[in-house]
Amino acid sequence: MRVIRRRRRARRRRPVRIPGAVLLTFGCLPGLAVVLALVLSASGAERSVPVRSPRPVRVQAASLHQAPKPRIVPREAWARDSGRTRPPPRYDDRVVAVFVHHTDSPGRYRCAEVPRIIRALHAGQTRHRRWDDIGYHFLVDRCGTIYEGRAGGVDRPVTGAHTQGFNHRTTGIAALGTFTAGTTVPRAMTDAISALAAWKLSLAGIDPRSRVRLVSSNGHSRYRTGTTALLPALAGHNDGYRTSCPGAALTALLPAIRERAARLQGRQ
Repeated sequence: MRVIRRRRRARRRRPVRIPGAVLLTFGCLPGLAVVLALVLSASGAERSVPVRSPRPVRVQAASLHQAPKPRIVPREAWARDSGRTRPPPRYDDRVVAVFVHHTDSPGRYRCAEVPRIIRALHAGQTRHRRWDDIGYHFLVDRCGTIYEGRAGGVDRPVTGAHTQGFNHRTTGIAALGTFTAGTTVPRAMTDAISALAAWKLSLAGIDPRSRVRLVSSNGHSRYRTGTTALLPALAGHNDGYRTSCPGAALTALLPAIRERAARLQGRQ
């Protein structure tokens, strides 16, 4: 009797089907965005201001009106190790505004004395006011010398402690001295403030003559917490806080400082 053996046909594996919704979800995200999302999730970093605009757009806008970086004396020229541990700097996504201050200190000083004066200001703010560091990002003396103030990097958007309610996305520039009405403000000082503001704002493509939107972080400012204020991109301290700072004499020169800063950016 003849036995007929049937060959078993190999079973074809059915392809694994991924639901259309899943494909659609990943299909809408560029590869770089997916990687970025994973990195941010893993790092646990928390930004004080969410970043919305893609970096290429911001760089292109800034490059059209890039002002040269002025000479800045590093922090090491005045800082001394006090033995006190300083918290690490905090950062925002970018700087869109500059606030100009005066230190409300004696204006008759020799420029060689400035490192000692800045150390005294630093001690007053950290020891007596219990701040984590000096509040101003930069300080400018009567000879037009620019000093690095707050730690964290002059090129970076360091969160400041200079203007109540508006320390995020801003830079604080302090003019060393008192500039109330009738006081002469040295031309070297205003030129240096113009150059510094022009460079710092150009990193984000901001026109020094424009107005920008800033959100008040607390009610100690001129605006309630959470209020969006439209302020000058190159502002005086009194634009955001109820104070006479930066003094009537320096405040009167802010329009000219804005114009000079815009010219340094190559704007008409």
